[in-house]
Amino acid sequence: MRPIRVLIAKPGLDGHDRGAKVVAAALRDAGMEVIYTGLHQTPEMIATAAIQEDVDVIGLSILSGAHMTLFPRVLALVREQGRDDILITGGGILPAEDIEALQKQGIGRLFGPGTATTDLITYIREWFAERQQQEA
Repeated sequence: MRPIRVLIAKPGLDGHDRGAKVVAAALRDAGMEVIYTGLHQTPEMIATAAIQEDVDVIGLSILSGAHMTLFPRVLALVREQGRDDILITGGGILPAEDIEALQKQGIGRLFGPGTATTDLITYIREWFAERQQQEA
């Protein structure tokens, strides 16, 4: 089975990237191919990179409070490119009601501060295995 390709991005003006770097390293250590785009990415930059890199998963780290705008925008942009097969997940400081609203729009599971990286790794692996079975 090929490695899972994951793009980790920090959209918007938020300059706190320690969590994103920890997640990127954990996913890499778990055998995934990880592309980290760095700070201050626009949704357009993130979607373009995801399409160009042919990723399976986009992980957004959002601590700025703009999650209700940024997650749906990235989702819309990748879907416009015909890539509704990319899992969009992420984390940050997200109120429960916002998480529910985002998931209803098609965003995957979202993770809060202090979540064990093993939870994210397990979630991505299970999602990927399920997708592979559907494609077979």
